[in-house]
Amino acid sequence: MMAEEQRVKRTLTEEAKKRKGENITMASCTNVPFPALIVCLLFIRPSSSQAFDDYNPEDTVPTSSPKTQHPLSGKQCDYSPCREGQVACNKLAASTGCLCPGFTLQNTAPEAPSLKSVSWNGSDVVAVWCAPHSYVTGYFLTVRQTLTGKERLLTLGHDDRSKVLGNMDHVSEVCVVAVNGAGDSPASCLTFEPGDSSLPLKAGLIGGALGLLMLVLLAVLLWRHKRQRKQQSGISMQDAETQ
Repeated sequence: MMAEEQRVKRTLTEEAKKRKGENITMASCTNVPFPALIVCLLFIRPSSSQAFDDYNPEDTVPTSSPKTQHPLSGKQCDYSPCREGQVACNKLAASTGCLCPGFTLQNTAPEAPSLKSVSWNGSDVVAVWCAPHSYVTGYFLTVRQTLTGKERLLTLGHDDRSKVLGNMDHVSEVCVVAVNGAGDSPASCLTFEPGDSSLPLKAGLIGGALGLLMLVLLAVLLWRHKRQRKQQSGISMQDAETQ
C-alpha cells in the first residue's frame, strides 16, 4: 500500500511541474492522505494558458460573407413581357433593386401567355407572343392542321417570344403554352389561313405595274415636249425668212 502511495505521489509531482497556473496545484495534493488524492485529481483543470496553446486558428470554420442586398430603388424594372432575349425580371430586381410587376411563384402553374400574331414575314410564317406575369421555365408551341389533324410540337426557351414556322400551305391552329415545374398554363391560340400569303405578292405586282406605267407616261411627256419645241423653232425660222 505504501509503495502505491509513493508511486502516485511521484506521478502527481511530475504533472505539477508540467502544468502551471492551475487552481489546485498538484504539489498541494502530495501532502494529503492517499484516499484524498483521488478526490484531488477530480478537481484538477487545465490552465488557461494551456487552453490558449491548444488553439489553432486554422481549425476555425470560415464564415461566408453575406450576399450584397441592393436597396429598393422604387423604379419599375426595364422589363417587357413581349421583348425577346431579355434578362428575367426577378434577376433584374436582385441586381439593381428595381420593382417587378406582380408575378406568380414557381410553385404555381403559370398564367396563359398572349399569342399576338401568326403571319407571313417574307416567305416564312412567324408566331409572336408575350409572356405572362408568372414564373416560366419554357414554352410549348403546337401547330395543328385543321383538315388533317396533323400536329407539330416545338419546345422553346423561357426567353423566347417568337418562332419561325416556315412555309405553311394549310389552314392551321397555332397555340402557345407556358410551363414550369408546377404545371402548364392554359393555351393561347390563333388560326392561320395561308391565303394571306398572296397579299404581299399582289401588292408588289400592283406597285411594280404602277411604277412602270408612270415611267412610260413620263417618257411620252418628255418626247412630246421636245417635239413641240422643235416645231416651234421651225415655225419661227420660216417667219424670219419670209420677212
